[in-house]
Amino acid sequence: MANSVLLPVENGQIRKTINEFLRDLLSKKIVEAVLAPIAHPAGNDIVQSLVSDAKYLEQADVFAPVLPVVSARIVSAITRLAPASKKTAVVMRPCEMRAVIELVKLQQAQLDNLVLIGVDCPGAYSLDDYKQFAVEKSSDDFVKAWRQDKEDTKLRAGCQICKYPVPLTADLVIGIIGADQKDDLLLQADTEKGEQVLEGMGLTIETDGEIAKQRESAVEQMLSRMAGKREKFFEQTGEEVGGLENLSAIFASCIKCHNCKTVCPVCYCRECFFDSPTFDLEADRYLGLAEKKGAIRMPTDTLLFHLTRMTHMGTSCVGCGACEEACPSNIPLLKIFQLVGDRVQELFGYVPGRSLEDELPPVAFKEDELEWIGEK
Repeated sequence: MANSVLLPVENGQIRKTINEFLRDLLSKKIVEAVLAPIAHPAGNDIVQSLVSDAKYLEQADVFAPVLPVVSARIVSAITRLAPASKKTAVVMRPCEMRAVIELVKLQQAQLDNLVLIGVDCPGAYSLDDYKQFAVEKSSDDFVKAWRQDKEDTKLRAGCQICKYPVPLTADLVIGIIGADQKDDLLLQADTEKGEQVLEGMGLTIETDGEIAKQRESAVEQMLSRMAGKREKFFEQTGEEVGGLENLSAIFASCIKCHNCKTVCPVCYCRECFFDSPTFDLEADRYLGLAEKKGAIRMPTDTLLFHLTRMTHMGTSCVGCGACEEACPSNIPLLKIFQLVGDRVQELFGYVPGRSLEDELPPVAFKEDELEWIGEK
């Protein structure tokens, strides 16, 4: 049973309580650095920051409903060449954390000396919608509304039907689901690293498992409510994107900027096929194709690009939505990739980022998988 602590929140100040906890991690030398979302001085943006001076954590805002950069990419950039030499706490949303686990399996990140702190995720707005939100409200208001089960149609589509809004693989969980009192925060240690953090903070750990049981029940109820909405969403999406004609129409506005590939946390190839000389053609090649077909779309191969990406990373897609957020043509990439990813992952019985022990389907062979192929 996981070790848990209820952290009292005074006057509904969730953000202040979490920031004090993060500052204590540094000041008590439990860790030597913290990677966390920090509010930009402009007041309408959040910047992922690697902090070594505790005073900067006064501006941390882990529940700010925006995801400008997926932290898994930052963890990869920091640790891909060599593991962290100093103990570092990394505060992430569930989708970010699952992406980190996938990158570790793909040898693009290392977890040595990292303490993974996951937070329950109420969702995120688009960058533009967040700027307006930040003028009018705070993350405390946002969490309070979510705890009251108020539907928020401004959330990004994927966030509204997220399958895993709670951390699956974390050393320590900061929970807003299942706390005994509405204003309390739950600190749950799921690994030995997490237990060491709670002990180092001098917090009284609950040992009878009642808090963990209460949280588990609350999470199950929430996921059950979202399941029907998620299936309806996928049914509608399938009708919209099914068939080559529909896909071609949806991707017609693609300008082949590759933004989606660049921001995707699990699109990891150091040299992408679509950035290779394969697609560097001479003028006569283009003119020849145009003469043969009467007309060709420019830039070329946009549909091929997206179909290849779906094939390449469908098993590891965590539904973070970074691709859609980065698209200048407003293509609904999130729901397309979530639909494809969900179906592929279901086919292989695979949940990306659930565990380091789960082997990636592209590199693991099971004799009994896909037995239905070829059956009459």
